[in-house]
Amino acid sequence: MSFVVVGTLEELSDDIPLPVEVDDVGLAIVRHDGELFAIRDECSHARVPLSEGDVEDCTIECYLHGSRFDLRTGAATNLPATQRVPVFPVRLDGDDICVDIENPIPATSFDTTDNQEL
Repeated sequence: MSFVVVGTLEELSDDIPLPVEVDDVGLAIVRHDGELFAIRDECSHARVPLSEGDVEDCTIECYLHGSRFDLRTGAATNLPATQRVPVFPVRLDGDDICVDIENPIPATSFDTTDNQEL
């Protein structure tokens, strides 16, 4: 895995997405309930930035049409979106937030009994 620094904990507030770009890939970095998440910063339905939406119950909302995406899996949890948004491994190195954009977490690695895609 090839982790790159995308920001610091100091730049991040709880439940406020931090938009970052790495190698032309837009990401939304989110700290929610003490965990860090990295999700592609683009709604799979409307192609607008997810970083402009609200975070609640481990989901991020697309502000345009209200679709929500699970921060852990990227799965669309309600319509109109039906397609998953890529999520990426994230870790801390001291206070640095690091993301592996070269290896998105595959959908097959999630337990779909708890979080099914539409």
